Amino acid sequence: MADQDKQVHGNGAMEWRIKMADGSSQILVPEKGLASRLWHCLRAVIQGMAFKVCSFFRKAWEVGANDPRKVIHCLKVGMALTVVSLFYYMRPLYEGVGGNSMWAIMTVVVVFEHTAGATISKSLNRICGTSIAGFLAIGVHWVASQAGQKYEPIVVGVPLFLLASAATFTRFIPTLKARFDYGIMIFILTFSLVSVSGYRVDKLLEMAHQRISTIIIGTCLCILVTMLICPIWAGQELHALITRNMDKLANSLDGCVAQYFNASGSQEAGSEEAVHDKEMLLGYRCVLSSKATEDSMANFARWEPAHGRFNFRHPWKQYLKIGASMRSLASCIDTLNGCINSENKTPEYIKKNISNISLKVSTNTAIVIRELATTIKTMKKSSTTGTDILVAEMKGAAQELANLLKSYPPALINYHETPSTDRKADETNDHNIETQVSSTSSAVPFPLMEIVQVVTIASLLIQVTTRVEGIVKAVRELADLAEFKSQPSDRSKQNLPNKKVSPHDQDQQIVEANIQMV
Repeated sequence: MADQDKQVHGNGAMEWRIKMADGSSQILVPEKGLASRLWHCLRAVIQGMAFKVCSFFRKAWEVGANDPRKVIHCLKVGMALTVVSLFYYMRPLYEGVGGNSMWAIMTVVVVFEHTAGATISKSLNRICGTSIAGFLAIGVHWVASQAGQKYEPIVVGVPLFLLASAATFTRFIPTLKARFDYGIMIFILTFSLVSVSGYRVDKLLEMAHQRISTIIIGTCLCILVTMLICPIWAGQELHALITRNMDKLANSLDGCVAQYFNASGSQEAGSEEAVHDKEMLLGYRCVLSSKATEDSMANFARWEPAHGRFNFRHPWKQYLKIGASMRSLASCIDTLNGCINSENKTPEYIKKNISNISLKVSTNTAIVIRELATTIKTMKKSSTTGTDILVAEMKGAAQELANLLKSYPPALINYHETPSTDRKADETNDHNIETQVSSTSSAVPFPLMEIVQVVTIASLLIQVTTRVEGIVKAVRELADLAEFKSQPSDRSKQNLPNKKVSPHDQDQQIVEANIQMV
């Protein structure tokens, strides 16, 4: 049993103790009051809210620091709203447009977008939709007023049903939805409001005139601000997006193959370099998810006037073809990456026989992709001879890999039967594998699961080169349609690897040069 005891200290404070059965004692601490508990809870809530607010402002600062154009866009919206609000504050302007001046403010809020093309697209759609719907609604109202009060609701209701249904159906047509979806929606809204309100409003023509005027004022102000003050062009954004995605594809392809064949060196898993390399390897995923962004940017770019290096009739649709070819390549790289990270691993001594030619294929392919990115970025055609040489190097390496695959299973069988001392000598020369096929008459079957990964990777690399040829074709079409300027042929030769020319080839070149001189 535990006994309770009360002790009085020298300062007059009392302390309660509990004596336990084993002779020990515990001090009883009085519970905190209700006010004290409420204060601690309130302090914890305030501290949590302060931490969240600080975290929010920190993230907002990072967003603005990473892309200052977003801050400029916010300032442009605020300036446009301030200017258009003068129609409501100033008496002469207010009397000119009446109480419908609030529609100008609503127009700025709804229409102003991040890029100039998006703002122009929504502005023109809003003006056209509002104007056409307003004129039709006034015409329907005039016909209804002539029909008499008895038939007026019917004359107004039937066109409303037919036009609203037909306009809604057009929003399902892909070509119209891509460019005029917002305008069709505004048409339905305006026609419904004007035609229905005309049944009770006497001065319908004046109301429609004021509403159209305010909308034109708001949209024109948005177009001027977005085009004159630090414009952000959707065409330039699309152009930069395509080039960035090409660089990401080249880095991902080169990095995946180099990592698989241990050509890039080992790094610590948590180091910054390892994290950066992992982000580069997975850069192709951005290409796979960029279709919606490319489609919207290409649509907005068609509305933009000529600016910078881009003409009014710049072939923006060709960028979509390039993007589709890039996504086809990215899906192949995704499959390649999945095969590399599969659980079924190939022994190292088998990988070494195909590593050199595989690295050659990936390197040459990455060079071609980077050359195409440079062509689009600079808007200058590479020398036809130089580009053809790069593509020929890529196709030649792919053909060597294909030839090796044709003799790969029997070569590996014979290679599996060679002694370990001879195996080391074979690893230094990949071409010795082909000579071993004819030298051995009988061999034990090689385990298929040990070579399926490396054979699959080699097959995917060949498929990658085929899909890169599709990108080359699309980029050449873009260069022809956009009339890219030509550049010297030496530009494309900078990316070519240095080759040693044999004495026989040098003599042959001298003979050909002498023949040409003669």
